[in-house]
Amino acid sequence: MRDGGRLSAAIEILTDVETRHRPVKLALKAWGDASRFAGSKDRAWVSGLVLDVLRRRRSLAWRMGDDSPRAAVFCALHALWNWPVERIAEAAADAPHGPGAVSEAERVALMQPRDMAEAPPSIRGDYPEWLQPSLARAFGHEAALEGAMLSERAPVDLRVNTLKTDVEQALKALEPLGAQPTGVLPNALRIPAPDPSQRTQSLEAVPAFSKGWFEVQDLASQIAAEAAGEIKGAQVLDLCAGGGGKTLALAAAMANKGQIYAYDSEARRLSDTVRRSERAGVRNLQVRSPIYPNALKGLDGKIDVVFIDAPCTGTGAWRRHPDTKWRLKPATLAQRTADQDAVLDHGVQFVKPGGRIVYVTCSVLPEEDEDRVVAFLERWTDFHVIPATQNPHLATHLTAEGYLRLSPRSSATDGFFVAVLERAKWTPQ
Repeated sequence: MRDGGRLSAAIEILTDVETRHRPVKLALKAWGDASRFAGSKDRAWVSGLVLDVLRRRRSLAWRMGDDSPRAAVFCALHALWNWPVERIAEAAADAPHGPGAVSEAERVALMQPRDMAEAPPSIRGDYPEWLQPSLARAFGHEAALEGAMLSERAPVDLRVNTLKTDVEQALKALEPLGAQPTGVLPNALRIPAPDPSQRTQSLEAVPAFSKGWFEVQDLASQIAAEAAGEIKGAQVLDLCAGGGGKTLALAAAMANKGQIYAYDSEARRLSDTVRRSERAGVRNLQVRSPIYPNALKGLDGKIDVVFIDAPCTGTGAWRRHPDTKWRLKPATLAQRTADQDAVLDHGVQFVKPGGRIVYVTCSVLPEEDEDRVVAFLERWTDFHVIPATQNPHLATHLTAEGYLRLSPRSSATDGFFVAVLERAKWTPQ
């Protein structure tokens, strides 16, 4: 495809996302299915541009004084991809596939964009205006800076699976992809954020991947799993296991000693857990599916660590799923906070005296994080907060209350919240 056709494709997909409120993944697939002529490099280029626009949708519109997908695409190419205005104009005017000649007003806006310093925080940070009070609670006067970092492209983080290999061998296997240690956790590796206009090498093409040597897992997610503490030989319940990413991290930390149970309220989310655990060499896992009555029978009061990766708005993962921030509504946040209270209360029944709940969200909103912990402690007075990490590399990210709050700006990770709630060894009368 020529550049003009690629620009038109990006504008078409963004229009589909905005007018039909369609997830970008589905919009990209629909375009790809209807565009068999597009090669793999074309698809990577178009996808990269669309995602970059969605990451910076509000600030691009501010710069241009125009909130149309066309204006956003032009501005992204100039401001983010460093295309000269003349190159944009040439591609746009390329008949018959380009989106049409750049107007004089568009040219002026590209060359003399509105000053971002004059924009309100929600535009400088590229997040919905209604979230300003929440993000100001979380980050104070730095909310716009935090939002801007949540709008950057994310690196690819990997967890070395110590049940199968060690870091040295994994680094050799991943050498063609440029993986390097993070310096935060001993088994965490990082591949820099890829060029959005280029097709990247698939990790699944690395033979070591099929051997189970490593898993794709954001560093914040790995840190959250580490918050479970020393769990070799323990009884561990992953209550919201989903696809099993943190289940596998917990199992590796257990070194196949003790027992880990994986459960999720939606059975379909567990569909890959068995396959992934077999590839990873996990031998101490029981998958408890909700399709069976009393799936968690026998675990009441027996569990050392109940790990709760709670359903949330996903605001901390905006770098990876930028369209979700524009589809998030107040009603969704309200529903998620109710879900979080419910799953915390569900988890209590399994925690033995002296045991712990590790409460995790991939959210940066206090309503889903600190507020839920405070409300939980009011309901369950035999629990108290203990520091969420003993790792000296992470101590600076502990709040005064002992919670971990991570973000792209503060920790170069996705946005995550972790609280560790320990149950008293006695029950108050």
